[in-house]
Parts: sequence; C-alpha cells; structure tokens
Amino acid sequence: MIAFLSGEIIHKSKNYVFIRTGDIGYKVYIKSSLLAELAMGGRAEFFTYHHVKEDSEELFGFSGTDELEMFELLISISGVGPKTALGVLSMSDVDSLKDSISRGDAGLLTKVSGIGNKTAERIVLELRGKISHLEKENSGKNAAAQNYRSDEIDALMALGYSLVQARDALNSIDPGITGSGERIRQALRAIGGK
Repeated sequence: MIAFLSGEIIHKSKNYVFIRTGDIGYKVYIKSSLLAELAMGGRAEFFTYHHVKEDSEELFGFSGTDELEMFELLISISGVGPKTALGVLSMSDVDSLKDSISRGDAGLLTKVSGIGNKTAERIVLELRGKISHLEKENSGKNAAAQNYRSDEIDALMALGYSLVQARDALNSIDPGITGSGERIRQALRAIGGK
C-alpha cells in the first residue's frame, strides 16, 4: 500500500498529476485547488489513498492527513466513490465541510457533480456523529502529544488498515509502552477488539 509520495511533478492534467519518485512515476488524482498550486518540474508531497478495484488501482493525493481522513470518511458512505469524494474536497476546505455536516446542512454537498439530495442527506446523517466525535477527540489529542510514530502508522497501513484506524489504535495504547514492535502488537489487539 502506498501511503505517501514525494517527488517531482512531470505532468499535469485536468484532475491528476504524474509524480516521479526515483525512477518511477505515479499517476495521482488530486483536488483542483491543489493542482493549481503545483508547477511542472516542482517538488510535491502527497499523503495518498491507494484505491484497489478488481480491474484497476488508483492513487488519490492530499496535502495533509486531515484531508485524507475526511476522504476516507466520505468513501465509507454507500454511493460515494473516490472521485466523488475528491470532488467534495475540491468544493470546500475540510473545516468548512465539517462545519456544514455538523450543522446538518447538505446544501454544500449538492453542489458537487454526482451528489444528489438523497446522497447529500445520507452523508450528513452518517457523518454528523462521526465528525462531532472526531472533533472532541482531536481537541483532546491536540492538548496532549500524539501517541504514535510514522513508522508504526506505516506498518499498520501496510497490513491494510486505514490511517484513521491506525492512528486511533496507536493512540489507545499505554504511552509507557515504547518498543515499536510491542506498540504495533497492542494496536492490532485494539483494532481486533472493536
């Protein structure tokens, strides 16, 4: 699983870029505002979501983990695919989107191609509680230090868990446990216990 890419932009198109990392180029779908910021030949870094289907694989890139987390929440909703979720993130920043969903306002979502009233209402209904829960969690976590390291996140994501699952599991572990191997075992137990 590819969780992060860093490299040179070698091609730009309407909704994706080619990024060269070493001798390999990756096609990464990104939101339109991020696409506008990138220059040909310039360096870029993306947190990525690796979408695997029966007949293809696609990478979706984000400038921060907050966008990646929102993307993962959006695609967890029935009827919302990765390109539609990317369209939602192109329409609004994460904070405005969270605010809109928390207020129960589906209007912002209906502006996105592929999202009708029913789907927008389903998104609001299903994500409203999750977002308010995440906001409470994040405010508490911001006060305390994060209880995970990037190599631990990478290991759990390589096993097929999402960034959100990996982060939540690692944050639930006793901070006194310092060895990465033991922390990953504890995180797997925490995920398995849910």
